[in-house]
Amino acid sequence: MTIIFRVVFTLLLACSFLGYMLLTRKVIGMRWEFIPVFVFSAVACMVYFCGLAHILFAGSIVVMAAGLTASGILLVQRLKRKPPFKISFSLFHFFWIGGVLLFFSLLLRSELIHYDNFSHWAIVVKQMLSTNMFPTADSQLIDFKNYPLGISAFLYYVCRFVGHDQQVMLVAQGMLIFSCFYAMFGIISEKKRFLLYAFLGLGCASLSLFNITIRINNLLVDFLLPIYTLAIFAMAYYYRADHKRAFISVLPLAGLLTVTKSTGIIFAVIGLLFLLYMVFSHGGATAKRRILAFSVITLLVAVLPYIGWSWRMNTDLNGVTNKFDIQNMPEEKTAVQVQKIVTLFLRSSTDITTRSAMGILAFNLVAIAAIIFNAFVLKKKWRLWKALIALDAVLVLYYVGILGLYIFSMPLDEALWLAGFERYTSSIVVLFAGGLVLTATVDIENSFYYRVGQMPDGHAFYDAKSKRLYQQGVLVCMALAITLLLSEYNGILSTIQSYNTSLPHKIKIVTGDRWYGNGKEDESRYLFYAPDKDAQVTNFYMQYAGRYFLYAPKVDGICLFYEDNMENLLSSYDYLIIVESDTSARYLLRKHYGVTGKEGIYRIVSREGQAVLILEGSGGK
Repeated sequence: MTIIFRVVFTLLLACSFLGYMLLTRKVIGMRWEFIPVFVFSAVACMVYFCGLAHILFAGSIVVMAAGLTASGILLVQRLKRKPPFKISFSLFHFFWIGGVLLFFSLLLRSELIHYDNFSHWAIVVKQMLSTNMFPTADSQLIDFKNYPLGISAFLYYVCRFVGHDQQVMLVAQGMLIFSCFYAMFGIISEKKRFLLYAFLGLGCASLSLFNITIRINNLLVDFLLPIYTLAIFAMAYYYRADHKRAFISVLPLAGLLTVTKSTGIIFAVIGLLFLLYMVFSHGGATAKRRILAFSVITLLVAVLPYIGWSWRMNTDLNGVTNKFDIQNMPEEKTAVQVQKIVTLFLRSSTDITTRSAMGILAFNLVAIAAIIFNAFVLKKKWRLWKALIALDAVLVLYYVGILGLYIFSMPLDEALWLAGFERYTSSIVVLFAGGLVLTATVDIENSFYYRVGQMPDGHAFYDAKSKRLYQQGVLVCMALAITLLLSEYNGILSTIQSYNTSLPHKIKIVTGDRWYGNGKEDESRYLFYAPDKDAQVTNFYMQYAGRYFLYAPKVDGICLFYEDNMENLLSSYDYLIIVESDTSARYLLRKHYGVTGKEGIYRIVSREGQAVLILEGSGGK
């Protein structure tokens, strides 16, 4: 795709999204902070259903065309007004746009590194872009076909029109992430209180402390789960008295959550339960029947994506093994093994040196201190104590659920070392901390002596001291938030700068990033060689990355040549790829096959019953 075409299609895609946003604003009257995540989620769900119906490409064209049509019609209507447009930027928007552009500049320079990008998330998107359809049961490239494809559908949609680069995939996911954060600020009613934005900004920045393993410079969805739920919290609270908008606004978010990951249904339930609590607690006696009807309809519609995925698993993917399916467990865990898992789980959960445990303890202590301070000093009607009890209960239930996953569903070899534990806990800690921050923001907003509009801006404080404290609070929150964000920025930047030393980069240098027409897979048999540094071979990291870049399912890895078995081994493959060479490999390859053994692609041919290696260079066959 040429630069000109990419620019044109990027602008068309942006106009399509704008059309949906303007349509949402006009039809639903939704607050602007909620519109981006609402539109992105709705588009993702539409494309997802197109994938289920086997019309992924055609459906994406229709979705984009519909957005462009809405954009054209609504923009023409706007131009007829006088004045046609009224654009205003607050101080918050200035900081917000600057921060978003800063992080998007990083994503545009980032490459995929994390293991799971190559074992599932990125390779699935690559296959969808290559075939214009969801992976089928016959796909040899995808090992974990049972993972839902809600987020992958959105990534496909953006990449289909903008480009297939890894950076485009990351930017597409970044759009979802930052739209969720933007929606959280919609919980603020008094827009002129910049302290509220500064405090909530600090809270959102602090969440970066707990997503080190699920940073935004990869395609893992573990960070999306909690922040999507937090966005639902903000919408549900803001529209708690506007029941129709409350239910409509959260529908696409909850629906997308159910097909974000297998555990997404848990986070969707948490968000929907909070929505029901909000609308029922703020609905009059005469409105109970209408609220109940809205609730039933919302729940039924929200689970449609999940039902669709279950239907696909039972039809298109019938017979495919689910990694965490109890029925497919090779053997039941013994009492001794279960005891080991439980002991390790309890020790890991309560280990105060871990980031998740520190976060839980710190936010509990800060929340308790704030509650005590309010009770004896401010004496305001804060809801923070209720939120703390509810979120702690969710936390405990979630941890119990994780333990059940390890005992009953996860393979023994993974359960014995609590595979994925840090990522699972990071998700719930982000939800726990974010829920407390949102509640504290609302409590602070309700604690001002004067409401906005009751007094002129210059006199909207109880006295000069309270105004000075307000200004100091803004400065402190801003300083801390900027410090945390710079730390996150530098962390991602460091990853970018060290990419040249990473295994995916070394593989890409040798193989290139291959894309084949009509989704045709490379059926050649490849053997990768590299030393087993950081278990990169024995944990299949190299093999999965090789699959992604070659777009070939038959990829094996080796970290040591055995001289007596070299001939038998190499004759079983079409290509030998040396990703990282070492003295032992170079010596044996030179001795037996007359090649240098340096990094590169070696074609394996048979001559007179003997394997012969021919160096073909790097970057492809």
